[in-house]
Amino acid sequence: MKLHIINGPNLNLLGKREPKIYGKKNFKSYFTELQFKHRKLELSYFQSNSEADLITEIQDAKADGIIINAAAYTHTSIAIADAIAAIDIPVIEVHISNIHAREEFRKKSFISPVAKGCIFGFGLQSYELAIQSFLNQENV
Repeated sequence: MKLHIINGPNLNLLGKREPKIYGKKNFKSYFTELQFKHRKLELSYFQSNSEADLITEIQDAKADGIIINAAAYTHTSIAIADAIAAIDIPVIEVHISNIHAREEFRKKSFISPVAKGCIFGFGLQSYELAIQSFLNQENV
């Protein structure tokens, strides 16, 4: 199974950016842990601060599933939602923080209506839960 993780703006700063909200671990080291734990999966990872790059990555993805944390674009980008709606690959939306326990503007997601599911509020473990969701679906 091929799973592709796509991270949006400022997630390249994990481990440095607001550690009380996002934790102290950077995503590259966490991704290495995921690859080690899930050696039988083909995991790939892409991060960009550019909305256009994220849209192209969604459109060009060659995977059985996408795990996306569009970060702030979650709340602003109809274009990313449209890109997800246009592909046949199932997408799970993840967030490190509980977006419903934060500022009012973070409670609206343009991605949720076009995603297979949403996982948020479990720190970096949200990505692991998304992987498990895809694995569980494979065994159904």
